[in-house]
Amino acid sequence: MDQVKIGRFIADRRKANHMTQMQLAEKLNITDRAVSKWETGKSLPDVAVMPELCRLLNITINDLFNGEVVVMENYKEKSEQLLIEMARQKEEADKRLLSLEILIGVLASMILFGAVCAASFLSMPAWARVCLIIAGAVPFAVGIGYCLKIEQTAGYYECAECGHQYVPPFRSVLWSMHMGRTRRMKCPKCGKTSWNKKVLTKS
Repeated sequence: MDQVKIGRFIADRRKANHMTQMQLAEKLNITDRAVSKWETGKSLPDVAVMPELCRLLNITINDLFNGEVVVMENYKEKSEQLLIEMARQKEEADKRLLSLEILIGVLASMILFGAVCAASFLSMPAWARVCLIIAGAVPFAVGIGYCLKIEQTAGYYECAECGHQYVPPFRSVLWSMHMGRTRRMKCPKCGKTSWNKKVLTKS
């Protein structure tokens, strides 16, 4: 989606409906700064305000996402293009998240390793060793939990038995055996347990 194009479209439709940024913001119960950010292409409207925004501007959600009024002859084509673009953006965002997962995992492991090494080799009272290890274990646990949450939500898991692609519950990811990002889980469609591999694109 072209945020700048969408922003210009919002501004044009606002003016066509004889509203200032402040008036539009008041009707949506938001700040005029938020409207300004939309219109300059710095951000997109939240999903929660989109229906009311479209009603006020006399446009459809599809018009908003395309940054132009979509005529009926082009409606199907524009909708398909929009879906393809949204899928592409999700795939890119998932790739970034999975890269972030690796970084967080490495940093969390280094913190724990450093704390354990310091507690093992430096001279200190026993209570200080315990505190140091706990201080390393807490960020490690939080970091690994965050990594698992990223792995659960970014992309999909593909069942080795039926090919169904799905996003599993966090509990399944947490307790499943795994080799890298391939996890042994029960498919919600066929009910069989197999090694489900991580995929970014849903086919």
